[in-house]
Amino acid sequence: MKKVIILGAAVISLAISSCSTVPLTGRSRLNLVSDDQVLPMAFQAYSTFLTENKNAVLPASNAQASRVKMIGNKLIAAVKTYMNNNNYGDLIKDYKWEVNVVESKELNAWCMPGGKIVVYTGILPVTKDDAGLATVMGHEIGHAIAGHSAERMSQEMATQGVGSLAGAALSKDPQKQSIFNTLYGVGSPLMMLKFSRNQELEADKLGLIFMAMAGYNPQNATAFWQRMSAAAAGSQKPAEFLSTHPSDATRIAQIQRAIPEAMKYYKP
Repeated sequence: MKKVIILGAAVISLAISSCSTVPLTGRSRLNLVSDDQVLPMAFQAYSTFLTENKNAVLPASNAQASRVKMIGNKLIAAVKTYMNNNNYGDLIKDYKWEVNVVESKELNAWCMPGGKIVVYTGILPVTKDDAGLATVMGHEIGHAIAGHSAERMSQEMATQGVGSLAGAALSKDPQKQSIFNTLYGVGSPLMMLKFSRNQELEADKLGLIFMAMAGYNPQNATAFWQRMSAAAAGSQKPAEFLSTHPSDATRIAQIQRAIPEAMKYYKP
């Protein structure tokens, strides 16, 4: 019992001393590891994923891949502009942006730290149009930009009693690599980091701004999430993409509240 109390006190003390705020939103978060420290692990995991799924990765000449990459590049340019205009350019200076499309029935898309993006063909009928695709890609990029992966890893480290990683070479630490791989599902058919609902809503807000700056009307975001909800409801099991997401009503209500702000960035 004494050991449990001591461990609990240590975790609480570590959490208090390691709090920071999300630069783009001001939300308080646990920060035991910076996004920069996670990047080498993300790059390695992304490379491994592409190698293991090389037969499913669509070539750039493919029409679907070409469309996704075109929209992705517009979003990336918008993100760079937004970050630089708000004095956060240093947060993405080490990003190595890349967009790939994977042939899969999964209703899924994700963006790893460092700008490593994958869109599954299974979600394309649900995105329906360019604005829908910009909605989901902008949302996933929002996770990366807000450092949600590092935050989730910090939470897992605190749970496991792993100390601060300041100055540590994470990619050379088997325990930390294991935490990263577990969170991202490395080695499994589905790569998906389960973010908290607060993080999901945060990514929604950022995604709306990014898609608006890329030239896609953020007012179309509501329709995408409605289609996504309907597609998930029609399957035998909930789509992994929505497994930890806010309720449809909560998400749509917040998106509607955030649209006026995002519209300030929209230039057709």
